[in-house]
Amino acid sequence: MYAHEAILNELAQELRSVDEGVEWFKGLSEGDQRKVLHALVLFCGQARACEEDVPESIARSGIRLTHTPAVMLTKWRFGMETLPAYELTKSFRLLVALFSIADTRRRALRCANGCGHAWHNLPDPPRDAT
Repeated sequence: MYAHEAILNELAQELRSVDEGVEWFKGLSEGDQRKVLHALVLFCGQARACEEDVPESIARSGIRLTHTPAVMLTKWRFGMETLPAYELTKSFRLLVALFSIADTRRRALRCANGCGHAWHNLPDPPRDAT
């Protein structure tokens, strides 16, 4: 599993805070941010996100319904990695929320008795000693 994949799964499983995730995301180059958003879209699909998850995702993300990423998601349109740079952090917050909702449901329904998915068996992330 790549480092960014582990971080995204830690965020979805609330092993890392969203604020910590946003700081990590902001520290990436714009190109890497776009790659992370693309990965998040794939993860949402793998976790079986559905349109019914959208309102809760928007509420959890803290972005407004009128922000472009939220409008796109309400129309079940992805491709947020193609938005202007100033929309990327909002897209990240929204997709992390959607992934978290879908993955939580998947773990409860399909992996409740344990599973072999490496991303569902993550160790606690290392914490900064400072």
